[in-house]
Amino acid sequence: MRAVLMIAICSATLAAQGGPAQVTSQNLLDGLKDPTRWLTYGGEYNGQRHSPLTQITPENVDQLMAQWTFQTGTLGSFQTTPIVVDGVLYVTGFNNNAWAIDARSGRQIWRYRRELPDDLRLCCSAVNRGFAVLGDRLFMATLDAHLIALDMKTGSLLFDVELADYRLGYSATVAPLVVKDKVIVGIAGAEYGIRGFIDAFDVRTGKRAWRFYTVAGPGEPGGRSWPEGDAYKRGGGSIWVTGTYDPQLNTVFYGTGNPGPDYYSNAREGDNLYTASLVALDADTGQLRWHYQFTPHDVHDWDSTQVPVLADLTMNGQPRKVVMFANRNGFFYTIDRVTGKVIVAKPFVTTTWAKEIGTDGRPVLLPGHLPDEDGEKTCPDLGGGTNFMSPSYDPATRLFFVTARETCATFFAYDQKFKAGEQYTGGATSRPRDQKNFGALRAIDPVTASMKWEFRYPTTSAAGVLTTASGLVFAGDGDGNVMAFESRTGRNLWHYQLGFPMRSTAGTTYMLDGRQYLLVPSGSALTAFALPQRP
Repeated sequence: MRAVLMIAICSATLAAQGGPAQVTSQNLLDGLKDPTRWLTYGGEYNGQRHSPLTQITPENVDQLMAQWTFQTGTLGSFQTTPIVVDGVLYVTGFNNNAWAIDARSGRQIWRYRRELPDDLRLCCSAVNRGFAVLGDRLFMATLDAHLIALDMKTGSLLFDVELADYRLGYSATVAPLVVKDKVIVGIAGAEYGIRGFIDAFDVRTGKRAWRFYTVAGPGEPGGRSWPEGDAYKRGGGSIWVTGTYDPQLNTVFYGTGNPGPDYYSNAREGDNLYTASLVALDADTGQLRWHYQFTPHDVHDWDSTQVPVLADLTMNGQPRKVVMFANRNGFFYTIDRVTGKVIVAKPFVTTTWAKEIGTDGRPVLLPGHLPDEDGEKTCPDLGGGTNFMSPSYDPATRLFFVTARETCATFFAYDQKFKAGEQYTGGATSRPRDQKNFGALRAIDPVTASMKWEFRYPTTSAAGVLTTASGLVFAGDGDGNVMAFESRTGRNLWHYQLGFPMRSTAGTTYMLDGRQYLLVPSGSALTAFALPQRP
C-alpha cells in the first residue's frame, strides 16, 4: 500500500459542533433548498448551478468585498467546486491535496495530502475537481486512478480502492457523484490509449457495484462502430467532468471524451461509440438506457465531457424533460432526456466543420476538415467552443449561460505505433500566429438554441458560470477578473481582480450567519466575498 500523509490541525469549529452533521441522501435530493449548504459539484443533481439566494442583488453587487483569502501554499491552479456543510468548506486541490476550512475565517481545520508516485502519466496537469459527500464521508478521485473516502471530521483515510493501473496511463480528476448508496466516478487518460469507463462503488465498503465501458467492445451493443481487432482496447472515452442525475427517471447522465488516437482516423474506422457522446445510465445497474453521439468518429479531440444540465421546458406548447448541452464541437443542443432524441441544435460559436445537425441527429459534414500530414484548418480548435468550465441555467429567465471560445487551429494527423503508458494522439495542432482568439459569456435560449446576449472578453477564458435568483450571473474572463452581470441583459455590474484566472468554476454561494457569501477558487487561493455588515 502506498503511504498516505495526513496533517490534522485542531479546530474549535468542529469541536464545538461535535463534528460535522450527517449528510443524508434526502439532503442531496433537496439540493439547494438549504442555502447554507452546497453538497454536490453542480449545487443540485440537475447541474444548473443556480442558487435561490437573493441577498446579493444587481443593485448592491458592486459593494461586494473580500472577507478572507485562503492560500494553499502549493503549486498549481484550483479547478475545484468546494463542498459547503454547516460552516465548513471541503476543498480539493493540485496533486490531490485537500482541506477542511472554517467558512467564517478561512482558517485551515485539517489537511490531507496524498503521496503520489513519481511516474504519473498525465496529459493535462495534476488537477482535481472536487469532493462528493454522504453521511460523514468525503469521496475523492486521485491522480493515480484510485477512489478514496475520508472522514469529514479529521481527514483520515477510510478506504482506498484502485480504479485502474496508472502505469498504463489511467488517471482520475473528476469530482465523484453520490447517488443513493453508490459513489460514481469516471476514469481519464484517453491521450494514453486507455479504454474509458464509469464505475459505481458502495459508499460504505468501497466495493465496486457496476462498471460501464465508454468504449464498446466486440459483441457488445455499439461494438461494430470500431474496426475488428483490439483498437477498442485503446479507444479513449475519458470521464473528467461530473455528470448529473434525474431521480424520477433514476438515470445518470455523463458526457464522454474523445476516441484514441485523437487525430489519426485510419486507426479506428467507424463512429467509435460511445466516445464524444452523452450516455444515460440506470443509476442502480449502470445499464445503458440511451446514448447520443455529438461527433461521430471525432478527429479533432472534441471531448464531450461538458456538464449535461437538466431542466423541464415547454417546447412547441408541450412540456419536455430535457438535457441542455453546450458541446466542445461548437454546437448547443437541447435533447429529450427520456428518449435521447435531439429537439434543437445550433452553433453557439463559429464552426467550419459541419453545416448543421441533420434530422437524424448526425452532423452534416463540410468537406476539407479531415486532419492529415499537411494539416487542415478547422474552427473551433481542440479546446473547443467550450470545455470543462461549468455552465449555468436560470429557470426564471429561462436562459443557459456558457463560457464560449472563438478559436481555430490547424490539425495534423499521422500514423503512430501504440505503446502502453505513452501518449497516443496520432497528430498535433497549431494556431495561426495572426489569429485573434477571444472568449465570451453567452446567454442562450434553450428552446430555440439562439443567442440572446453576449459579453466579450479580450482573450479566451476557462471560467465557469454561477447564477442566483436575484438575477445575477457570476463568470470570469481570462485575465483574472471575477465578474457579475445582470442575467436578462448581460450588463456588467462588478469585477474584482483575483491575480489569476479562474478555471472550471465561477464559484459557489451560500448563507452563513445571515450573510450571503460568494466563494471563488482562483490559482492557488480561495477568496470569500460578502456585502459589508450593517451596524
